[in-house]
Amino acid sequence: MALNILVEASGSLVCGYMIDAIRRAGHRAVASDIDDRCVGRYLADDFALMPRIGDVELWADVESVLEKYRIDMVIPSLDETLVGWAERKEKFAQTGVIVCLSDADVVRTFSDKWLAHLFFQAHNIPTPDSSLEQIYPLVKPRFGRGGRGVGVVREPVTMDGLMSQEIVSGDEYTVDVLCASDGVPIYIVPRRRLGVREGKSTGGVVERQDSVIEIVRRLCAATRFVGPVNVQCFVQADGSVCVIEVNPRIAGGMALGFAATENWIPLLCDMFYDGRTPTPGPVLYGMRMLRYYAEIFVSAD
Repeated sequence: MALNILVEASGSLVCGYMIDAIRRAGHRAVASDIDDRCVGRYLADDFALMPRIGDVELWADVESVLEKYRIDMVIPSLDETLVGWAERKEKFAQTGVIVCLSDADVVRTFSDKWLAHLFFQAHNIPTPDSSLEQIYPLVKPRFGRGGRGVGVVREPVTMDGLMSQEIVSGDEYTVDVLCASDGVPIYIVPRRRLGVREGKSTGGVVERQDSVIEIVRRLCAATRFVGPVNVQCFVQADGSVCVIEVNPRIAGGMALGFAATENWIPLLCDMFYDGRTPTPGPVLYGMRMLRYYAEIFVSAD
C-alpha cells in the first residue's frame, strides 16, 4: 500500500534524496516548508505550506496539514520541531499518523547539547570537556543545527543559551544509525566527512571503524533510540573516539548511509507501520559520495 509521507524543510539543499527515496519505495512524498516556492515543492508528489516555528498556531496548523493531505507517516528532520513531534506522536498515532522518532525524553536530552554532554558523562561515553561557563575556547549554542553560532571565541561573551567546549582534532565521522523499536541498532554506518558547507556534508566515504561502531553500540544500549539517528564524533590521532553530539533524527548526509546499505524508507515502514523488525544487509565500505548543485526550472505563474 502506498503511504503519504510528510517531509519537513523541503527547501533545504539536501531534501532531494529523501523525496527520491520515498518515491522509489513506491510511496507518495508530501514536501513541506515555510516557502511555497521551495525546490521540494517541485520534486515531491504534493506540497504543504507550513507556518513559521514561532507561530502560536503552529501545531494546530500541522494537524490541519496532516488531515488535508491524508498523511500516514512523518519523518521529522527539523531540529526546531523535534520535541514537538515527539511530544505529540502518541496523539497522532491515535489518528493513524505515524511519527518516525524516538520518545520525547530521549529527543529532549539530545536536542540540548548540554544535557547530551551530561548523558555522555553519566554513561562513560567519551566526549570533550564542556562547561556552561566560558572556560573552553569553542563556544556553541545549546540548541541549534549545523555550524550556526559555533566558533572559537577569544573575547568574553554572555553565555545565555551557550556552552563552551574543548577543541578536539582528528578525522571527523558522521555515523548513520537505524534503530529498531526496541532500540537495538539495525545499521551503524560510519562515514568520514570529506567536506562541509553550512554544517552539511558535501562529501564523504563509508569506512569500517570498529572503535566508532563499538561506541555507537554502547550509546544505543544506554538509551532507547528509535528510527534514524545521527552521531557525530572524531577519531583522534591515538585512535580514541570522542563523541561530539547526537541528532535523534534523519540527517541530510544520510543519503550516503542509504546508498551504502539500502533504501531505509521501506525499513521505516516495516518498523513503524507494520511492526516488523528488518534484517540488515551488508554495508558497502569504501562507497564515496560527492555532491553538486542541480537546477529545476519553473514556468512563470
